[in-house]
Parts: sequence; structure tokens; C-alpha cells
Amino acid sequence: MAHSKNSGKSSAKRSTKGKKQAPSKSAESKNAASSHSDVEAQALTPQTGAALFDDARSRLEEVFEALDIHHDARARLMQPAMSLQVSIPVRMDDGRLQAFPAWRVQYDISLGPAKGGVRFHPKANQHEVTTLSFWMAVKCAVAGLPFGGGKGGVQVDAKALSSLERERLARGYIRAIADVVGPDRDIPAPDMNTDAEVMGWMIDEYENIVRRRAPAAITGKPLSLGGSPGRVEATGRGALKVLDLWAQQASRKPEETTVAVQGFGNAAYHFARLASERGYQVVAASDSSGGIYKPKGLDIDAAKKAKEKHGELAKCRQGESLKGEELLALEVDVLALAAMENQVTGDNVGEIRAGMILEIANGPVTSDADRALESRGIDVLPDVLANTGGVIVSYFEWLQNRAGQAWSEKEVNQRLDEILDDQANRVLERARDEKITYRQAAYRQGVERIAEAIMARGNCQDCR
Repeated sequence: MAHSKNSGKSSAKRSTKGKKQAPSKSAESKNAASSHSDVEAQALTPQTGAALFDDARSRLEEVFEALDIHHDARARLMQPAMSLQVSIPVRMDDGRLQAFPAWRVQYDISLGPAKGGVRFHPKANQHEVTTLSFWMAVKCAVAGLPFGGGKGGVQVDAKALSSLERERLARGYIRAIADVVGPDRDIPAPDMNTDAEVMGWMIDEYENIVRRRAPAAITGKPLSLGGSPGRVEATGRGALKVLDLWAQQASRKPEETTVAVQGFGNAAYHFARLASERGYQVVAASDSSGGIYKPKGLDIDAAKKAKEKHGELAKCRQGESLKGEELLALEVDVLALAAMENQVTGDNVGEIRAGMILEIANGPVTSDADRALESRGIDVLPDVLANTGGVIVSYFEWLQNRAGQAWSEKEVNQRLDEILDDQANRVLERARDEKITYRQAAYRQGVERIAEAIMARGNCQDCR
């Protein structure tokens, strides 16, 4: 339900009862060629295979019934509109040629061009990319953006590549998908193991292909190529805004609210930093190496510097060391999941001691775990609402590029707050008024908007 019976806690306690779970990232490969077959095998495990898509899609059934969605819209929303698989040949620094499987999926484009990131990861596969594009479609609709859902992925251990190899891969990816992307069709952006630098290579390659300047074709670019101020921090900032709105509704003060953060990538770091500055007690954080726990609150910038120096957050000397599964079992007010999908499952949901879960990553809680959390009165602020900050500011970048304008960071952040004040409050109020979970409220808001657009296009759109 929308109001957690555990929301009154304001202390953080360490539990050692957590069960070990699958790591959020695969081990780094020292030799990309020799490890590729192993990487491909890992990528097709049930956690990131067809089961992930089926689990994500299962959330639609409740929405369809609650809103009496027309059969035509249901049929369209159960499958992606387009799924493209390609192979990207890359000449490695040692002269070998290696081919990497890659995908671009457009789930639904009824509301506008597809929008979604590109991830470089050894576990990327078609089912995962399809699931991510589905979540993007719902997410854009929840936020009221004129976009559909898209996503891209390359199955590669990006950490094993040199800078030149990464650039060749990024450019090869754009060459492979250039016919299905563009400012009015599908706009890629950064995701896991891609960043502004990679987007810079991609937009340069795209513009060389189309023989014209087209900055709105890709977002998350460097500022010098038309990127937007505030884009790097946007996902973390947006998640904090949603947390603030929830805290206001629950009459909670930041300084009385303890937070543990699973993950310490871009979104997690900026969320933790901004939350700490706001007054929240960020008592724990972790990455794939392990984590750190300090009941009086972490120094987030010091933790960031330690990770940059040692490559592992676990080597930071603040507080106590944690294993990844121990962080999930901490007794805190807010558990922010900012690593990867399927982190809280039916196997470990019983170890959760947090009063509320904030989903900054995509799909970190499975549907069976969701039901278990609901039965225990633990609220979940879902990914399709909580991590919309990144795509909202990507939308701003797209607008600026198309208009030939450049907004200040202050203006970007102000506009981000305005959209979330409106759209997130709609979700929170709907959950309260209809006595449903925040996830149910968010999905109803997004799916009804997509379904309305599908039906407004007429009965004969598939009869031509």
C-alpha cells in the first residue's frame, strides 16, 4: 500500500543475516577474445533472459484489468514494435578482428520517437534490451514526455577494451543501426558503461553518415557538442526529488531518515551526494567489490575519491566493511537500489529490513518480491517514476538542440523539478486515493497514456 507501516523508523542497524546473491557485475576479463564465449554464456542466464521480460510484462495484466484497456492496445503493448540484432566487427589493437553481438529495440512509439540508452555489458542480450525498452516506454509516459521506449545494448566487457577499441565499437554500433535512429525516430543516450565521451563518438559518426549536423539525434553528449548542463547528475537528482516528495507526504524529515545505497555508479553517486547535502543520513554504499557502513553517515565525496584511487569502494577506509548482500539486509529507512535488475528476488526478499525501497536502477525488484514487500507494508518507489530524471533532462537536451538554444544548469534543474512536482505527485496522490501501491499507480498513469495514443490513431492502422 502507499503508506508503509515501517516508515516511522529513523535508525540504521547492521544485520548479518543476509543470504548471498548473484553479483551485480561479471568479473573483468583480461583477454576479450579468450573470454567472449564465457561472456556469451553468462549473458543468457535466466536472470537476464526471457524470464526477465516475462516478469516485467506480467505487471501489465493488473493495469489492463483495472483500466479496462482495449484489446487492440493490449496486443500492441505485449510485444516490441521493432527489434534489430546486429554484429559489430571491431579491429582490436593487436590486429585481431572481433565481432560483438548488439541490439536496438523500439518497444512502442505511439507517443513519439523512441528514447533510450545504449549499454555496453557482458550480460547484454536481446531479452534484456527488450525489457529495458519496455520500461522506457512506460517511464516516458509516466513523466508525460513525447517519447516512446527504446534501448540498445552491446554484449562486451567494456572494461577490457582500450579507449580506441571502445571508440571503434561505438562508431560501429551507430553504423549498424543508423537506418533506424534519428531525431524524429529513435534517440540513443548513455547507459551502463557508456558516457558523454561515447555519445560524442556516436553523434560524430551519425553526422558523418547523414552528411549534416543533427545534434538532436543523440543525447547525453559532451557540452561542446550540444549536451545539456545537468544531464550527468539528472538521474540521481530526479530520484532525490521523488524521495523528497514521498518524505513530505509521509511527514518525514531528511535528517531523521537513514539511507543505504546499493551501487556507486553515476546515478548512485550523485543521488548519495545530493541526498547527503540535503540532510539525509547516507549510512552505507556498495559496488560490485563490496561496501562500507558508517552509522553516523558517510563522506560521499571521500568515498568517491577512494573508489577512483583503488577501483573498489570496499577499499575505502570509512566505517565498517560490508558484503553486498549485507547492505541489502541493513535496517534503514530507505534502501536505494542503484545497481542492476533483479537484486531483490523471492529468494532474498525476506532479508529486507528497510522501511521503503527506492528503485534508481531499472527493474531491481522482481514481481514476486514486490508482492512480498507489499504484504509486509514496505513501500516501493518504482523505477518507472524514480529514475525518470535522466530521460527528462535528455528531453530537455533534445529540445535545446532542435531549437538551437542553450539553457543554464539552473534552468534545467528548475524545469526538472517542475515536471517531477507535477507527474510524481500525480502518482503519489493516485496511490493514496485508489489505495494501491506506488508501482500500480505509476503503471496505470503510464499505460493509460500509451493506450489512449494507440487508440487515437484509429482502427485501421494495421489494415493498410
